[in-house]
Amino acid sequence: MKTIPLTKDEFLARVADYNESPDEWKYLGDKPAIIDFYASWCGPCKVIAPILEELAVEYAGKIYIYKVNTEEEEELASVFGIRSIPSLLFVPMYGSPQMAQGAMPKSAFKDAIEKVLLKMEN
Repeated sequence: MKTIPLTKDEFLARVADYNESPDEWKYLGDKPAIIDFYASWCGPCKVIAPILEELAVEYAGKIYIYKVNTEEEEELASVFGIRSIPSLLFVPMYGSPQMAQGAMPKSAFKDAIEKVLLKMEN
């Protein structure tokens, strides 16, 4: 399993159709997810990219790790109010997603995955 690049159309089909439900979050996925909003020129984004790849392998079958290039998908970045990158959206199966900003160490990602994303499964 690897990180999965997302376009707007794929986001609308796999994650949430914000056009159909603009005032309510309805997650469409079958597993919790992390969505990494990044840009190719962003230094901190490059630092966390290999960490996210490792986590995609480590948590294969349990979560999805998506990547949204904010330069190519400006509408998605705008919809989520992305002002700084990296910004990471942690999407549990139930409840509201949580946004985190900035590069984090692998241990912080694992902590968030266990406490935010997988808490309902324990």
